[in-house]
Amino acid sequence: MVEQDTVKLLRECDAGVKMGISSIGDVLDYVSSPQLKKLLQDSSEEHDGLKADLQGLLGEYHDEGKEPAAMAKGMSWLKTNVKLTVNESDSTVADLMTDGCNMGVKSLSRYLNKYQAADERSKDMAKRIISAEEQLSKDMRAFL
Repeated sequence: MVEQDTVKLLRECDAGVKMGISSIGDVLDYVSSPQLKKLLQDSSEEHDGLKADLQGLLGEYHDEGKEPAAMAKGMSWLKTNVKLTVNESDSTVADLMTDGCNMGVKSLSRYLNKYQAADERSKDMAKRIISAEEQLSKDMRAFL
C-alpha cells in the first residue's frame, strides 16, 4: 500500500510540475514587465529543479512519471490563448498564472489527502510543490 500510494502521489506531482512549466512557457512571450518576466523565469527554473528531484524519486520506483492530462493541457492552452488574444497584458498573465497555481495547490492537496499511505519523501515533495505554487500565486498579486 505504501509503495502504491507513493508512486501514485509522485506521478501526480510529476504531472503537476510539467503542467506548471508548460503554462509558464505559454505566457512568457506575452509579458512586458521585466519584473514579472523574471518572477516567471525564476519559477520555471524552480519547477525544473522540482521535476529533476521528482524524476530521481520516481526512478527509485522504476517509474517514468506521468504527463499532464491531454484535456487539461489543451483547455489550459486554449484559455491562455483566448484570454491573451483579447487582452495581451501583464495583468491577464498574472490572472492566468494565479488561476493555474490555485488549481495546482487544490489538486495536489487533494492527492496528498487521497494517498495518505505514501512515504514521507513523496509527501514532502508534494508539499514543496504546493509551497512553490502558493508563492508564485502570491507574487502575481502585484501584477493583477
